[in-house]
Formats: sequence, C-alpha cells, structure tokens
Amino acid sequence: MNGTPTSGGTAAPESSWEELVTTALLGTDRRAPAHSAPGRTAPAALLDAAAVATVRRRAGLRPARAAQRPERAPADPRPALPAPAAHRLTTLLADRSGGAAGGRRGSSPDLMELLPQWLAAANAHGYAAPPQALPALLDAARGRTDLRPAALEFAGPRALWLARLNADWRFALRAAPGGGAALPDPEDTEAVHRLWQEGLFAERAALLGALRARTPAPGRELLASTWATERAEDRLMFLDSLRTGLSDADEPFLEQVLGDRSRNVRATAAELLSALPGSALAARMAVRATACVALDRTAHPPVIAVEAPLECDSGMERDGVVATPPAGRGERSWWLGQLVEAAPLGIWPDRLGGRTAEEIVALPVADGWQGELHAAWCRAAVRQRDAAWSRALLGSPSAPEAGGPGAVSLAERAKLLAALGPAERAAWVAGFIATHGLSEAFQLLGVCAVPWAPPLGQAVVDALNIARDAGSYPWSFSGVMGLAERCLDPAEAVRMEALLAIPDEREDAAPGAGGYWAEAFQRLVTTLRLRAAMTRELTPPTPPAGSPRAVAQPPDAAG
Repeated sequence: MNGTPTSGGTAAPESSWEELVTTALLGTDRRAPAHSAPGRTAPAALLDAAAVATVRRRAGLRPARAAQRPERAPADPRPALPAPAAHRLTTLLADRSGGAAGGRRGSSPDLMELLPQWLAAANAHGYAAPPQALPALLDAARGRTDLRPAALEFAGPRALWLARLNADWRFALRAAPGGGAALPDPEDTEAVHRLWQEGLFAERAALLGALRARTPAPGRELLASTWATERAEDRLMFLDSLRTGLSDADEPFLEQVLGDRSRNVRATAAELLSALPGSALAARMAVRATACVALDRTAHPPVIAVEAPLECDSGMERDGVVATPPAGRGERSWWLGQLVEAAPLGIWPDRLGGRTAEEIVALPVADGWQGELHAAWCRAAVRQRDAAWSRALLGSPSAPEAGGPGAVSLAERAKLLAALGPAERAAWVAGFIATHGLSEAFQLLGVCAVPWAPPLGQAVVDALNIARDAGSYPWSFSGVMGLAERCLDPAEAVRMEALLAIPDEREDAAPGAGGYWAEAFQRLVTTLRLRAAMTRELTPPTPPAGSPRAVAQPPDAAG
C-alpha cells in the first residue's frame, strides 16, 4: 500500500513517524504538518496524518512466529494461609509508606515494620504464599533488602518462576542458591560431581553450602578434589562455607590450606582451626601464648606478667599471624593479641594458678598490658563461643558504665552477650538498662531473643516511663521505641495502658512533651495488639472434635 486516497483522488505522501512526533511536540503554530489536505486546520491535519500513519504501521506488520509459552508455575505443596491471615498480608503489603519521616509518626502503627515479623511467623508455620499476593510481596522485597530472605522463603518456588518473567524481580534469582537453578539431590553423586566440575561459581557455591548443611564430609571432599585448580578469590569464598558444620574432621584439610599461596586464604584457614580447641594449630598457639603470659607469684597480690613476642617468625605467619600491624599499633602488642586470640581459653586456668575465668579476669596485669590482654580474651571468647569467659569479661551490668574488664565498647559487649543463653542475655541487658538507662542500650537490645523475656520487657518499659517523667521529647528514644514495637511481648500491652494518659507537665519539661509521649505509647500499645492479632490469625485452626486429626492415635500394641 503506497498511499491513502484523499478527497482529491491523489495519494498523500507518507510522513515519517518521527516527523509527526516532532511537529506535535513543537506545536502546529510553530511547524505546519507536511502534506496537509486543503481546507483542514493544522491540528486536524496533524491528527489525520497520525491516524493514517498508525494504520499503515499496523497493516505493514508481518505475522511473527508465535513465542513459546512459558512453562507452568511449579506447584507449592505447603498448606494455604488461613483466610484472616491472608487478609492481613494484603493489608500489610498495601501500606508501602514505611513510616513517616522524622521522630514523630503519630499514634498509628507502621504496618510495613510489622511485615518482617509476620513473614517470620508465617514461615515458622510453613504456609504457602497466596498466588495473588506474590507480585506485591516481590515489589516489597525489591525495595527492602532486609525483607528478601523471609519474603523469598515465604513466596516459595513461584517467586523464581515470576522473577524469570519480570526484570524488576531478578533479585530473587540472584538471592536464590545457584541463581535459582535447581540443585541435584545430594545422593545423586554423578549429578553432584558434574555440577561441581561444570557449573557456574554461584551454582558451585550453592552446592557446597547445601552439602555442608546436610553432610559436611562430602562437601569438604568435593572442595579438596579441585582445590589446587581454583582461583584464589574462589578458594576464599569456598573455604568460608566450611564454617557450616565445622568439626575436627576438617582439620587435616585446613592444615594443608595453611600452606596456600594466598594470605587471605591462609588467615581464614587459621581462624577456622583456632575455633577447634583440639586442633594442632590451637596447640601451637597455646604454646606461643603461654610463653608470653604468666603469673608473677612474687607480687602481693599476684599479678599477670606479659612479655610480648620479639619477632613474628615464619611459623607464626603460616598459622595466620599477620606480621605488619595497622597504623598506630606497635608490632609486639599486635602479635601478642593475635596469639592470645587464637589460643584455646581452656589453657589459662592451669597456666594462671588454677583460677576460674572470673578470677583470672579480676587479676591485675603488670606494665599496662591489661587492655591488650583482655581485648584478646574477648575476641577469643567470641570466636570460641565460650559462655564462662564471656560472662567473666562482661562483668556486672551494674558496674560503672557497665564496663566489663575486657569489653571496651558496646559492640564488643553485644558480641560477648551472643555467647550466653537467651534468658541470661536478657537478664544482663535488663540489669544494664536498670542502672544506665536506654541511651546506650540499643546495640545490646539487638542481640536479645524476640519476644523479649518479661524482665527485659519490664526494664525497657520502666526506662521509657522514667524518660517521659524527665520531661524530654520521645524522639531521642525513637530507635528503642521502634525495637519495642517489634520485640516486646504483646502481653505487655495490658500493663502499658496506664501510660496512655497525658501526664501533668513539669515546669522544666519540654513544651508538649507529655502529649507526644502519650501518642508514642498509644502507637506502641496499638502495635502490640496488632501483633497479638497476627499471631492468632496465623495459628492453624483446631480440628473439630472427632475428626481424624483430632483423635489421638493409640500406640502400636504389637511393638
């Protein structure tokens, strides 16, 4: 078709689509349309030409080969969500505001901040995501990386199916083990070895991680089979996967890795070996460390004497000691810290007079070495997850500034707390808050189990009440309030109702602070009640009496 007949019987020359677009953008008063029919206004002529061009473009298209239909989405065998929980998920996903800016958010709960907790509970029950909620769920996870692990677990295999069809959701493929590729059954030895030999790095890393989580020995043997031919950066990443399921059986391989040509690989192998108190490396480090630290029994009371290493020999470097210290650190103290950190903590009672960890930590250290020695013991306690030493180094939570003997920062205290059991951890942080308030407690609260144990929850609420009575604004405690909304036991809502009233303001209080505190407490109470409702909605319904699931099955009498 070469042209479209006009009223005059002639064919109007074809105008290029780009020319028409340019004329429309500039305006017909600045640029007249080309080849307009007589008697037509410029705007009408432009629209006529655009209509003709549109028909011509569509009519000139050749039928394309039909695209291959995508495979059906995989089935999700998990049980469906209860209807109230599905409705709640829709509500949470619809609230994408993420909270208002600034410290004051009003009395309404931040629903998006409840979504991580809802996902954790849904995953704990093993529910499948409703198919219609998957796009909104993936959109939410796309905008918040902290949501991705729980969101993708809940979304299940269909999330990967959708991610292959929508570029906006490709993060799901990157986050999935092996880039979303299906891993072979660990029992299928031939398929496992084929993927290890031929797969991409992400697929091989995912395979190694899956093997270590299930049967650590085959994973280590697979890595050892190709170790000599791997690139240094890949060796480092693969070696890190041995943290999962680490045991004494890994020692022979790790001992060989100590001779690797990459310093970072050697250091990682040494760190893993030092986490095995019975390893040969730990024994070598024990000999070196005890040669530097001893009990001076001539002093009254006894003191710990320290003689730092005079050099860093090749054996120390092979065992992971970094010879060159950071700027501002002395060489000998740098070497000493690394030796003590890598030595088993169990050697010190015999070396220091049969004392317990608490008694050792209480001993004075000569010549100003206490800070360096205790800091190294802190790192050792964290690496070896030793509760007794962590407890001793933390000290009493009611001590001045809660400064444990070796815990020189809140970050270090938080790491030491992680080695304690949940109840003891919560009790220590509760004692810290009772003595020092909330201003320094944020990092410590972050390592406590959720929901907070009653003593910890009570300590937080009491400290918030004290802060309110002091007359300051609640915005200074917005971080702790946010944690409380997510971590307080919902049962605390009943006890907090007394805090919802606006108190009489003191003369020295900040203007309007009482109202802002009442608003903040109202938001907290409302959020706790919402969390309680979420828990009820996610609880599987009780089977009716007499149903097969409700009737207890008698034990097998033939056993």
